[in-house]
Amino acid sequence: MGFTKCTNSLFFLIILCFLFSDVGAATNTITSSQFIKDPETITSRGGNFTLGFFTPQNSTNRYVGIWWQPKFTVIWVANRNQPLRDSSGVVTISEDGNLVVLNGQKQVIWSSNVSNIGSNSSSKLLDSGNLVLLESTTETNIWESFQHPSNAMLPNMKLTTSKVTGEKVKLTSWKSPFDPSIGSFSLSVERLSIPEVFIWNETRPFWRTGPWNRKAFTGLPYMTSFYLTGVQIADDGQANVEFFFTKIEEVGLLIYVLNSTGNCEERWWNEEKMDWAVTWNSHQFECDVYGVCGPFAICNSQSSPICSCLKGFEPRNREEWNRQNWTSGCVRSTSLQCVRVNSQNTSADNKADGFLKLSMVKVPDFADGSSLSLQPDTCRSRCLENCSCVAYSYDADIGCMSWTGNLIDIQQFSNGGLDLYVRVAYTELDKKRNRTIIITIITVTTGIALIVLCAYIIWRRIPNHQVSGILKGFLQFNGGGGAPAEYSSDNVFGDLSQVKLQELLILNFGKLVTSTNNFHPSNKLGEGGFGPVYKGKLPDGQEIAVKRLSKTSGQGLEEFMNEVVVISKLQHRNLVRLLGCCTTGEEKMLIYEYMPNKSLDAYIFDPSKTKVLDWRKRFSIIEGVARGMLYLHRDSRLKIIHRDLKASNILLDVDLNPKISDFGMARIFGGNEDRANTRRVVGTYGYMSPEYAMQGQFSEKSDVFSFGVLLLEIVSGRRNSSFYDEENSLTLLGFAWIQWTEHNISSLIDEGIYDPSLHKYIFRCIHIGLLCVQEFAADRPSMAAVISMLNSEILDLPPPTKPAFTLRQNMLSSMSFVRSNGLNSLNSVSISDIQGR
Repeated sequence: MGFTKCTNSLFFLIILCFLFSDVGAATNTITSSQFIKDPETITSRGGNFTLGFFTPQNSTNRYVGIWWQPKFTVIWVANRNQPLRDSSGVVTISEDGNLVVLNGQKQVIWSSNVSNIGSNSSSKLLDSGNLVLLESTTETNIWESFQHPSNAMLPNMKLTTSKVTGEKVKLTSWKSPFDPSIGSFSLSVERLSIPEVFIWNETRPFWRTGPWNRKAFTGLPYMTSFYLTGVQIADDGQANVEFFFTKIEEVGLLIYVLNSTGNCEERWWNEEKMDWAVTWNSHQFECDVYGVCGPFAICNSQSSPICSCLKGFEPRNREEWNRQNWTSGCVRSTSLQCVRVNSQNTSADNKADGFLKLSMVKVPDFADGSSLSLQPDTCRSRCLENCSCVAYSYDADIGCMSWTGNLIDIQQFSNGGLDLYVRVAYTELDKKRNRTIIITIITVTTGIALIVLCAYIIWRRIPNHQVSGILKGFLQFNGGGGAPAEYSSDNVFGDLSQVKLQELLILNFGKLVTSTNNFHPSNKLGEGGFGPVYKGKLPDGQEIAVKRLSKTSGQGLEEFMNEVVVISKLQHRNLVRLLGCCTTGEEKMLIYEYMPNKSLDAYIFDPSKTKVLDWRKRFSIIEGVARGMLYLHRDSRLKIIHRDLKASNILLDVDLNPKISDFGMARIFGGNEDRANTRRVVGTYGYMSPEYAMQGQFSEKSDVFSFGVLLLEIVSGRRNSSFYDEENSLTLLGFAWIQWTEHNISSLIDEGIYDPSLHKYIFRCIHIGLLCVQEFAADRPSMAAVISMLNSEILDLPPPTKPAFTLRQNMLSSMSFVRSNGLNSLNSVSISDIQGR
């Protein structure tokens, strides 16, 4: 009896295990009898990917998609253009064997749409994130989501283009961050004889990688580290060219996402932080936009202006070019002769065309083809013999490339790229040789004369015991190891002390006097810590803003040089462009592009203008400032901490797009630095983070704090320094915190923009602002995380903790703490606002 009872129990346990094993095995599978209804889901065996129903933020539509489970990130959407209007959707296998999505009326709104597969099929979500449709008996793969991607590319997903039919497997962007329907941008493999990856805006090229040389894309000189790790382009042997990347375990998971603005981002999953980090993006500089400078021009992100005509060419429309409208490009200064070269005569004797070399460039689009059999010399002669050939390039792995027609989308790099040889008339070659000789003679002669003159002046006018010290200081300031001693406490010179002002446009003082009508008060745009800012107009009609160092200013040569060094190296659509400078005697001036709409504070703090900026425009300004700060912190060649981000330092162009200005207080960080200390606290009352104001410590998170204050000011239309409670002397941060804790956040929103239908979007921005102004730097998000939050790529925001400086007296006592510890006095803190430029 006991044995029988024991046997029965064991049998029962085995049956239970078997049943639960079946249940577990079925969690990643859909069949005709095992379907999912909204809001049910299935999950891949490894637990990383989930298939189910979701609603994008700011939408009521329901979609079927696959997302990355550890951090909700949608990587594929089935019914992109046919959303469900309610929660009655079903995902199942139809009678004809296809995977389908049904609405509440059992109508098919999306199907895998495979012919002749029979009803005996099932669908399975794999650990790779691939959703496959299988013939159940043979487990043959008859359809997969990897062959029908949305806007995301995962490891081992292949984007292909057929050499025969031209049919493509490509990424397509979402219409907006909240709308997964097919947007304007797509990413695909093109130019199959010399493969490149393109991003298209509808049918127009928007970005490209440059030719693939079997190891890397030659137009992406920084294809190292995380950047495009494991990328391959190959021929599959069936007339298809494939673009894919493999997962490298040491790196972890990487994905590529084509966002709604046409920017392709590489995102790396950080296991420690359990969050995505953007490690590369396609559009880091203005020059990354396809053909921004037009035909026969070259783009250099480190130059100002960024576009210049190739040697031997001139602007097609000089007036447009001077206005920095470069789309019409350049034309030849001298027509080609196309004199054929023979073995008895040199090209110079025959006055034949020749080639000018461009080094380290992204070669232009539309190569005619390549031949590995040709050597460099043969490549050159072939092009020279063909009167239609306007340029050639040679790469050992690609071979000989040649171009006819317009040369479009050439980009200059500081390293990497290829050499491009551009065909020019013989007269241009003579000009180059003559210019080189003349420049060499003038340089040598001038250098010798200056050395002799300086030596003579020093010998005649300075006592001998002072000479060595002055020379030492001069060498330090001009690249010999750092700034002079008086600037050594807190400066940005370092290696960049070798930056020459000659790299900028050096304007004559007299021209600036004329352009500003002798700095007439009617031309004055505003005044800040540096000095007054005047509007001017150059002889060619270009409008400028001239910032003139005031003799009573607390700032001086250090801040002047600081701004020249920092901003001359930066190029971003959300940073104001420095056009030039002027140093004459005691006069020091910086010349900027003119911003007709002045500064942000002129709008958000003026009740008569507050309605000019509706919520959508304010959100665009918030996002633009965030992208500019992200560029400074991470995407620029230099890591910059601004240290004086405020409403008066956000200028607005003609379309009210924001541009960050005033880099006099900025600090450049070295490659391994993430924070620094200073004994000279600079910035503006109300915007400084507590660790900076009290201890002189600054980092990216100091700028994040300032951004949070600015964000709350934009949403509320109130200055942080205003009083909101006479008894408690609340700052804006304190007022916002009280409204947050009392669930009365609507009272914080500017009445001019308040709309109940927009409440949740504005509420989210206030939430982000409070996260940025938390007291401890470690609690604040990075600017990359802020942008993800603003775009709702991070859906679940953590609750904020109490901000720093909620009371005015706290701020004053903090400043007293700074003073008593010898960091500096209040006089070092800029408290003036520029009212416009």
